[in-house]
Amino acid sequence: MSVFSAKTGRPLIVAFEGWNDAGDAATNAVRAVIARYSLDSTFSVDTEVYYDYQQVRPTIEFTPDEGRRINWPTATLFSPTDISTSVHVLLGTEPSRSWPTFAVTFLDEALAADITGVIVVGAALAEVPHTRPIEVGRTSDNAQVRELLDCERSQYEGHIGITTVIAQFAEQVGIPTVSLWAGVPHYALHSPSPKVTLSLVTELNAITDLDIDLAEFETQAEEWEKSVDEIAEGDEDMADYIQRLEEDRDAATGPEASGDAIAAEFEEFLRKSDEGPKGS
Repeated sequence: MSVFSAKTGRPLIVAFEGWNDAGDAATNAVRAVIARYSLDSTFSVDTEVYYDYQQVRPTIEFTPDEGRRINWPTATLFSPTDISTSVHVLLGTEPSRSWPTFAVTFLDEALAADITGVIVVGAALAEVPHTRPIEVGRTSDNAQVRELLDCERSQYEGHIGITTVIAQFAEQVGIPTVSLWAGVPHYALHSPSPKVTLSLVTELNAITDLDIDLAEFETQAEEWEKSVDEIAEGDEDMADYIQRLEEDRDAATGPEASGDAIAAEFEEFLRKSDEGPKGS
């Protein structure tokens, strides 16, 4: 029995907009879970307690009745509405302050919902080529999880995002946790990164026994890759740089490369990413 499976457990998938979400890849992956299983919002935090509106500004939009509505930054727990799945989702904007209290608040909700495992999802800017499959790194501080999912323990030390805080606190209250991180090509951040989202959704399907249809993501990923190809064709320096990245990736992921080598490469691009998250 897997504590992360929606068939045998009650997993909680976590993603946040902001530092942990290069190319909107992590939050878009989690939104796909909410849409597929029609999850309902069941709990949100008090926005004024955790957000600095000068750092994370509210937005305004038109409503169907031609009025206008302010959307305040927040974070929300989404829960299943029927027995078709037991997966839960925590989605929102990374808070500006009071991170320990924020994490404890949602973990109290997780414990009340009998959550059996937490999966934190993130995306970081990285020196990776858009033309190769996007690798998703799995890490966990829990020895049993590492054995179950055949993953590594993170060797990273440095700045962190809220996802790492939640992962650490979850382990402290006895909820096993795994972190999934994908690299977003830093030279192609002009738009959302559907190819990275595709890799994260594929990984979530595998770990949690979900059945999210990948067809639309695959189409979007192909279109995105072609658009980046077109930009590179008109920029010789960019094309040469991408070729070097391809050579490095092929060497790192070839038959002679070990799993430890690939994991070490992932840790290295997290260290180099000054603007992306430094995840758990």
